[in-house]
Amino acid sequence: MKAKLTIIALTALLATGCANTVKPMYDYADYSESFYAMKRDTGAESEAEWKSSLEEIITSAETKQLRVPPGVFANLGYLHLKANDEPKAISYFEMEMKTYPEATVFMTGLINKVKAKG
Repeated sequence: MKAKLTIIALTALLATGCANTVKPMYDYADYSESFYAMKRDTGAESEAEWKSSLEEIITSAETKQLRVPPGVFANLGYLHLKANDEPKAISYFEMEMKTYPEATVFMTGLINKVKAKG
């Protein structure tokens, strides 16, 4: 009887010890699927859907108190740049830079090009 209780206790301990208690760093949601759909079906409609998907990723990350995944702000900025909304594009490039300081050189270069063009 004592051996059975020991086995049950060890099994329960192992089962709970294997549970994933680590909070994820990012939530990409449907990033890959929406990006692929935009590339597959080019056009304003698919770009609008991808833009909406990126905005949902940002909202979801904020709700779940996670970091916005790398590149999401930059991609959203690029879509605004394509739509000739330079101020909003720069704003998203700056958010990418603030969230990921390692992107500073690249984002600063993009910002400078946008300002020089505008």
